[in-house]
This record gives sequence, C-alpha cells and structure tokens, in this order.
Amino acid sequence: MTAAKHQVSRGEDSRRSRAARAGIRDVAAEAGVSITTVSDALNGKGRLPDTTRSHVRSVADRLGYRPSAAARTLRTGKSGLIGLTVTTYGEEPFTFTEFAYFAEMARAATSAALARGYALAILPATSQHDVWSNVALDGTVVIDPADHDPVVAELVRQGIPVVSDGRPGGDVPVAGWVDNDHEAAVVGLLDHLAGSGARRIGLLAGAGTDTYTRLSTEAYLGWCARVGQQPVYETYPAHDPCAGAVAADRLLARPDRPDAVYGLYDPNGTDLLAAARRYGLRVPEDLLLVCCSESGVYASTEPPVTTLSLQPGRIGSAVIQLLIDTIEDRAAASAARPAAVGGRSGGGSRRAGAGHLAGHNGTAHPGPGVRPMVQRVMPTELIVRASSQPRVRATTVNQQRTPPAADR
Repeated sequence: MTAAKHQVSRGEDSRRSRAARAGIRDVAAEAGVSITTVSDALNGKGRLPDTTRSHVRSVADRLGYRPSAAARTLRTGKSGLIGLTVTTYGEEPFTFTEFAYFAEMARAATSAALARGYALAILPATSQHDVWSNVALDGTVVIDPADHDPVVAELVRQGIPVVSDGRPGGDVPVAGWVDNDHEAAVVGLLDHLAGSGARRIGLLAGAGTDTYTRLSTEAYLGWCARVGQQPVYETYPAHDPCAGAVAADRLLARPDRPDAVYGLYDPNGTDLLAAARRYGLRVPEDLLLVCCSESGVYASTEPPVTTLSLQPGRIGSAVIQLLIDTIEDRAAASAARPAAVGGRSGGGSRRAGAGHLAGHNGTAHPGPGVRPMVQRVMPTELIVRASSQPRVRATTVNQQRTPPAADR
C-alpha cells in the first residue's frame, strides 16, 4: 500500500468513525438548525417546511445518525423489546431451551420479532429474579401459563401486554393466545394406535396445571370412556427428566400393563424404549409407542418412534405477530384517546388492558380501541414411524397337497 493510499484509507476510517458516533447535536450543527428542529424533522412532528424536513433527514442519513434506544423509549414510550418465558413449572428450575419444542418456538419467535423491528429477550420464569423489573418490556409471550399464574398477573398489573403460547386456564388474564387443538390431536393418535392393533392404550402424562397437560389428559380419559377401555396412566413432574424415566418404568410394570403408550413430553419416547427393553418387550410387536416431540432423534432410534408435532415454528411466529399487533393497537388507541375524550384518562385507568381484562372475566366488554381476546388454533402433524405400525399377525400357510396317484 502506498503512502497516499494509506492516507486516503485513514481519512475514510476517520469519517466512518465520526459517522458511527454522530449524535443529534452533530446533525443539528451540520444542517444549520436547532436540536428541536432535528427531532421534529426526524419524528414527523412540528410545523416545518417540507424542504427543511427533507434537508435534515438527508444530513442525518449522510452522517449515519441513528437515535439511541433510550431516546426512542423516552420519545415513543416503547423500547422495541419483548420477552418470552415458560412459567408452567413456577419456581422449579427448568432449562426450557434444551427441549426441541421450546428451541424451535423461540427461534421462530426471534425471527418474527426482528422482521417487525423488535428484539426478543428470553427471561426466567421465577418471580424472584429482579430482571423482570430491570428490563423495559413492550410485551411478553408466556408459554403454557399455569392456572392463576403469578408472573402473568404481575405483568398485567404493570400494564404490560401478555399473550400466551397455549390456552390459559384459571382466568389467567392474557390479551390472546395461540394453541393447537389438543383434544383432536390426542383422539386422532389414539384412533391410530387402536387401528394398529392396540387394545389397552396407556398414557404417560405430567402432574402440572397447564392446559396442554390438562386438555390432553382429558381427551385421553374421554376416549377411553367412549371405547369402553379402563384408563391406564402414570403422571410425574414434567420438569424433572429423571422422574419421567421412573414413571415409564412404573407404567410398564403394572399388572394391567398397556400394549400401547402415548407419552406427552419430549423424553418419553426414549424413556419408554428403555423401559420396554428392561421388561423384554418388543416394539412394535409387544408395545406400540407414540410421543409428542419435535426432536429429530426419533427418526433414528431402534425402532424409529412415531411422534406428534405441535408445529412450534408456526406457533412461535403467530404468537409474536399477535403480541406485536396488541402492543401497537394499544399504542395507537392511547395516542388517539386524548382527542377522542377531551383529555380524560379513559375511564380512570392508565392501563389500556383494564377494560379487556374485565371482558375476559365475563364482567364487562373491551373498551374503545381495545382488541377482544384473539384465539388462534394451529394444526398438528402425526409423523408415523415403525413404533406404531400395524402389528403383523402370524398366519399359517398350508402348502398345496399333491393328491395320491390313485386320485389322479
């Protein structure tokens, strides 16, 4: 590199460095206007000539000026940050991103948020962490909230919009939810197992109060009552993977041992395969298996295990769209309210969700500008593999007998 080229390069680097550090004062000085004029021009405020507004924006673009996140929050009341957490198991430790469903859901949610100009933060489920009060959230996605969920209640109390991945139970006050039709999914896979030859289908389920567990278990019990089968099931704390292996062993050790099992959670397939081997049961000849999982590991187990997919990628994208729509609708309603009601506070509550929450509880209807609770149901997919294929009944084939010579 020659000295002249080096000098040019250093000059370019210097200009890039200045551009990267350009602030609103730099834009004002370069454009020959006040800081207030720059702010009004860039935010579409004030009564400025179009030529001035265009000039300021051109200077800001040339300098590479970008308003800080803190300034944007003060100006708009929004941080551009939304949270995501799993509160199903309350204060119990649960590293949910290690499970394929949650990892895929969070990946899709992150992409959907970024596409609309928001960032996603994965937050702890426990209310004991100070991080909830230290992060300026525009809204939060809660996955499978438990009945009377204290985290959701606290977020709503702070006026933060909440939507859930999973239908909430126990009057949990969310603005909307996205979920699967768990009843139809369970009935469909139980019919599949029965069609493959199962006569006594068992269930490996959790002991939680989340609606996924409750609705799936109720669907199983209803199916058993309809077909005249005595229910055969075991439950365990789903946040504890070791407890799942013990429950699988318990289920296959019962005197009324099932000849087919549906496991509600991700590790249940491998747990049941291991338990079947311990008891000398062949899959699928002696035991048919299905588990709910998004993990690709079940395509290569021995034998490959049939899985129910809840389509977490589609749910992650849908729940983020719903949350951001809720955030922006509330912001628009809040901005329009002073002009519409002559500066009053709109019913004495700062929280735009107050009227909505009362409507959810059945005591009132959503107020003006507040969306009614949105409910979206997403499809599931049963991926059939060898573990639930129809059993082949042994048959005896008699060879054709050659008639004696006298009979010919």
